[in-house]
Amino acid sequence: MRSEGETLVRVAPLAVGDVDRLCALAAEIWHRHYPAIISAAQIEYMLRQRYDPGTVREELQRKDLWWDQLLVDGEITGFASYFLTGNAGEMKLDKLYVHHDHQRKGYGGMLLDRALGIARAYGCDTLTLAVNKNNRNAIAAYRKYGFHIAESVAKDIGSGFVMDDYVMTKSI
Repeated sequence: MRSEGETLVRVAPLAVGDVDRLCALAAEIWHRHYPAIISAAQIEYMLRQRYDPGTVREELQRKDLWWDQLLVDGEITGFASYFLTGNAGEMKLDKLYVHHDHQRKGYGGMLLDRALGIARAYGCDTLTLAVNKNNRNAIAAYRKYGFHIAESVAKDIGSGFVMDDYVMTKSI
């Protein structure tokens, strides 16, 4: 938690009652950020696949997966999700997003710090993630936080769509 003047900023576990608000925030972020990177059809497909409220609620029941929300004055303005991969010592940062009006304030770093803390608590020594090769701002941010590109992958995600990503890793 940190306070900026009168602004209260904290990262907290996502509660079941906040799932619908998180999914709406995800849609807003994706519709603003991704049109220059992937097609509108792929955005809609991936939102349905990853941010269906029922899917998120199911994920909240898992013991090897975490959802966090970034709260700025009590409003969800960002989120992260991460999970144990099943590979010894490895956790994957699956999602990390901050609303565009709240970027470049260190909030993404707060979400990342929480994920790193959970990873350490579970004995992980590596945090991995996948990022679209054309998502230059995210790649630069991850490099700033000590990630490096480990490999290039293209993954068929169904319905004719492909994720063309870099896999980035960070030793922890």
